[in-house]
Amino acid sequence: MVSAAEQMAANTSWAALGKATDLRNRILFTLGLLIVYRLGTFIPVPGIDGAALREFMEQAGQGIGGMVSMFTGGALGRMGIFALGIMPYISASIIVQLLTSMVPALEQLKKEGEQGRKKINQYTRFGTVALATVQAYGLAVSLEAGDLATDPGLFFRMSTMITLVGGTMFLMWLGEQITARGIGNGISLIIFVGIIAEVPAALAQFFASGRSGAISPAVIVGVIVMVIAVITFVVFMERALRKVHIQYPRRQAGMKVYEGGSSHLPVKVNPAGVIPAIFASSLLLLPVTISTFSSGAANGPIMSWLLANFGPGQPLYLLFFASMIVFFAYFYTFNVAFKPDDVADNLKKQNGFVPGIRPGKKTAEYLEYVVNRVLVLGSAYLAAVCLLPEILRGQFAIPFYFGGTSVLIIVSVTMDTIQQVQSHLLAHQYEGLIEKSQLRGKSKKRGRKGPARR
Repeated sequence: MVSAAEQMAANTSWAALGKATDLRNRILFTLGLLIVYRLGTFIPVPGIDGAALREFMEQAGQGIGGMVSMFTGGALGRMGIFALGIMPYISASIIVQLLTSMVPALEQLKKEGEQGRKKINQYTRFGTVALATVQAYGLAVSLEAGDLATDPGLFFRMSTMITLVGGTMFLMWLGEQITARGIGNGISLIIFVGIIAEVPAALAQFFASGRSGAISPAVIVGVIVMVIAVITFVVFMERALRKVHIQYPRRQAGMKVYEGGSSHLPVKVNPAGVIPAIFASSLLLLPVTISTFSSGAANGPIMSWLLANFGPGQPLYLLFFASMIVFFAYFYTFNVAFKPDDVADNLKKQNGFVPGIRPGKKTAEYLEYVVNRVLVLGSAYLAAVCLLPEILRGQFAIPFYFGGTSVLIIVSVTMDTIQQVQSHLLAHQYEGLIEKSQLRGKSKKRGRKGPARR
């Protein structure tokens, strides 16, 4: 039986957007900050040889340069102030979340409510500064080694580090503002816009290669069909659930007796979302980016080995990528996204139980068993979606970066943003119904006559 909330959500019309003033202001605020982000990707870091950089990126566009440029919204290809993107903040957030589940002091801090959350956010910001500083220094040294700096030296390194770290921290602030005063998750939207902004140019280059004869028409049609199939598959899997039946017993409160009910605990096939793919990608981006920006003369044996074996499409790259995705899918799910012990404890407090399973430890073991089996499919789905485009791109020499990670992010963020907008529309519809009911109540009170005097 459909609930009243679900029925109202189904009947919610997008025409109500014009009447929802708060939602419209949130959307305009979000668009404004995303435009600021896009403008920042075109502001270059001081001291970069523009002509040498353009020539280098044209040569590296088919490799790791195209991949990193896609994730930074083209800022790395132009060496803009947002060249590091938001990846240091994402890496720091995931590290702090994992440490929170492993370190008792941080876990206790998480349970302290708002004050604990503020302290954890502060630790995340400190971690972002540390990671961004290390990455900015490595990128500055690599730019000097690649003869892309007009005046190499200590001043160039310091100015590059300050600019890039400042750009990352500004992006982090933009993401927090979008989350608090806009629509959806600000960090995810920034990554989403960066990927989408590079798609038109990549498609134009792809079709231009087809017109010139570099790519056969069959490959073009096959890539288009593959993109549609991958998007459809991702939407299906992201909405897939394993429902665990939950029973609530009959209870008595005072003189009233409440009948027992039944519900279900939804377990997503992919509880970790895009986190495993993003974190695995961030681990792969930094060393290979430094190898790419380093000149052949400056490359040591380690960098040369990284460039030869950890480039896109290489066997070690694919093996490491798949291993990291599976590892983080399990690790992030059981330590952050879905903790069986906590879920079982909450069910016990609410007097809920799984039929045939004893509450408490037995329920936690059963939930862990269910999630383990579901994650076999979920981690395999993530690895397949992320690796299939990489393999096909290397086999057919597609001249632009197309990865399953980017498709996964685009689909997930789009679905999440649509849900956020629908929830705001639903809340606006509820507010309208409450106001109407209050007005009707007032009108009835005004129209009611007092008792007649005798």
